Amino acid sequence: MTRKSFLKRLSTIPILSVLWPHLMGSAGATSPSPSPASRVRPSDPGWPDNAAWEKLNQTVGGRLIKVESPLAGYTTADTAARAKLLKDLQNPFYIGDQPGATETTGWVDAWMSAPSVYAIAAQTTEDVVAGVNFARTNNLRLVVKGGGHSYVGGSNAADSLLIWTRAMNKVALQDAFVGQGCSGHEAPEPAVTVESGAMWIDAYHAVTVEGARYVQGGGCTTVGVAGLIQGGGFGSWSKKFGMAAAGLLEAEIVTADGEVRIANACTNSDLFWAIKGGGGGTFGVVTKLTLRTRDLPNFFGAVFAAIQAKSDTAFHDLLQDFIDFYRDHLFNPHWGETVSFRGNNEIAITMVFQGLAKSEVETLWNPFFDRIKKSPDKYTIASEPIILALPAQKFWDTAFLKKYLPQAIHPDSREGAPEKYYWWEADNGQIGKYWYGYKSTWLPENLLAEDQTTKLVDALFSATRHWGATFHFNKGLAGAPPEEIAAARDTPMNPAVLNAFALVIIGGGGSPVYPGIPGHEPDVTTARQEALKIGQAISEFRKIVPTPGSYVNETDYFEESWQESFWGPNYARLKTIKEKYDPTDLFFVHHGVGSENWTPDGFTRLNT
Repeated sequence: MTRKSFLKRLSTIPILSVLWPHLMGSAGATSPSPSPASRVRPSDPGWPDNAAWEKLNQTVGGRLIKVESPLAGYTTADTAARAKLLKDLQNPFYIGDQPGATETTGWVDAWMSAPSVYAIAAQTTEDVVAGVNFARTNNLRLVVKGGGHSYVGGSNAADSLLIWTRAMNKVALQDAFVGQGCSGHEAPEPAVTVESGAMWIDAYHAVTVEGARYVQGGGCTTVGVAGLIQGGGFGSWSKKFGMAAAGLLEAEIVTADGEVRIANACTNSDLFWAIKGGGGGTFGVVTKLTLRTRDLPNFFGAVFAAIQAKSDTAFHDLLQDFIDFYRDHLFNPHWGETVSFRGNNEIAITMVFQGLAKSEVETLWNPFFDRIKKSPDKYTIASEPIILALPAQKFWDTAFLKKYLPQAIHPDSREGAPEKYYWWEADNGQIGKYWYGYKSTWLPENLLAEDQTTKLVDALFSATRHWGATFHFNKGLAGAPPEEIAAARDTPMNPAVLNAFALVIIGGGGSPVYPGIPGHEPDVTTARQEALKIGQAISEFRKIVPTPGSYVNETDYFEESWQESFWGPNYARLKTIKEKYDPTDLFFVHHGVGSENWTPDGFTRLNT
């Protein structure tokens, strides 16, 4: 018997298997470990004792936190303190600053926001390494949170250890970036390096307001940079600048073995590809990202209006008129954002543009609005058209917005809050939302063909008989420049995005849910009824889309064929990469790559 075969047989003896790492000479971070049958909870015998947690606390410089819900002291607080706390929980910056809070409070019959047992308030990559090693060694359920915006609850779990990157938020501009190992293969280019706890307002302020350049990111200012990129990511002007993940040049990531790896096109290129849309919190903890920056257009602007149809027939005609107008005039790199089609026979236009002067936009839209005004028997202008054009460098400049567009923003009014912090009025309704349902489907551009629009309009009208639908034109890449489509093709995203003119999103929810607090309990009966209507609405679109795809960052918690829906033919490759870098599934998120191996809570391995 050879030494190798002897040691292999020896390792199968149960008692000695506990000692196996020591017999092999090391129990270090890179040592492989058997795949666990389950993760431990605080009530289990295997849960680390106080001494182990204190040692971890010392390793991370005293930054281990015993986590509580921000509402923990609500019942014993006085009336004024209670009112202040509920007000604070309507501030997304405050929510992000709480290790035990999430931007969304839950989803009916799916998940509720729940604090981890402990959190590492990471300030360095070494803190993250310590947390990953501790979770792996002690077989803990591990959660990663930066912005905490996951609709499906990916950034929280009860009985877990949280790696909380909020304090890792540095942003640095670079004039001529070349990825590690890429010298001689890639030309230097302007870029921005962002730590994983940064929000998009941090990036936009540094890149655009101060640096007069543009980086493709999310529309909501409080969304975490790292989470958006790992989910693919779309900004308001994706039709011009492509997917956010396609602009990733390099990432630093801590993988399940505790190793700090650089991932780019020349180093660990498989991992690099996977994190450009393979899902946040799945392949490791991203600690730093470097993103391509672009020349800044002269103007960013917006068009707002609402039109009310006076009958179902008039509404159907209005839908047809708008779809034709979009196809002929707006289906190009200048335009993005949304139009909502509502069950009360109203359409609400909230579209943005780049690279056009206000006069050009007025010339473009006025004929459409004139036709509406010439049919007062059919339509009412519910909200008069507003066309705005801003110097692009001022678009995220809080001082400028406070002066000229105060109604569009909510500054972070907390004492000591950074002056640059604000959130858009349009995002106000999402704060603390308790979701009833949220579904999305990419709509292929062939539905805009003249012989196909009737089918699209009929589906849209039928959907609105159940629930309102919103077309996110910036979340489909059809109409974008060829080079941006090519860059998006080199990501794991479902290829359906490449020829989609829009992502239709149908969702709804209620006010924040805080169990145990009177007036803030979930209305489960109403939630389930509304969820049914949302499902009926999306089914109208899926009748006309043969193989529907959905966007992993904005999707249904209950998506049945999620592997195909999120990633299509790319899932098999993602699964192979997951098995390479995280063979024991230390990183688990709901409907993330490899999650089919586990129960929905991520604690018990299934027999697969």
